[in-house]
Formats: sequence, structure tokens, C-alpha cells
Amino acid sequence: MAIGLGIVLIVVGLILVLDVVNVDTSVIDTGTLGWILLVAGVLAIVISLVVNQQRTRRTVVEERRRCDHSRPSAVDRRRARFGKGRIPGAR
Repeated sequence: MAIGLGIVLIVVGLILVLDVVNVDTSVIDTGTLGWILLVAGVLAIVISLVVNQQRTRRTVVEERRRCDHSRPSAVDRRRARFGKGRIPGAR
């Protein structure tokens, strides 16, 4: 949405800077207003692209565990203690 707003501001700013439409105003200089809109449009596009880049950047953490078969796991220790049947606390 901000990219579209930036494009609109750039187009309106260029129209005013290049005097495509002659607007007779004695209160405000259309050239200066055009440059202000042009700069605001460029800033809107740049800021929206930076924010969008930060939003799509993600960090993936991959954890690998090595199984040490020389040490029995907690389940193996329980089985050794209580036999091959039911393990207390297990479903």
C-alpha cells in the first residue's frame, strides 16, 4: 500500500514540477510543492521496501543432537529398573 502511495506522490510531484497542468495559485509555488511531493514519494517507497525486507527476513535455527549409544537414555534406564513391562509415568 505504501508503494502505491509513493508512486502516486511521485506522479503528482512530477506533474507539478514539469508544469504539465497550469494551476494559477499565488499562495503556493507549484514547483516547490512538486519537489516536496516527489521527495515524499521516493521516501515512502524506500521506507516501505525496507520494512517489507525486515518483515520477510527470518532466522532458522537447526539443532542436531548426536545420540551417544554408549550411555543409555532415561527410558532405557527405567526399563532396566522396572523390567520390560509398563514404565511408571509413561503412557
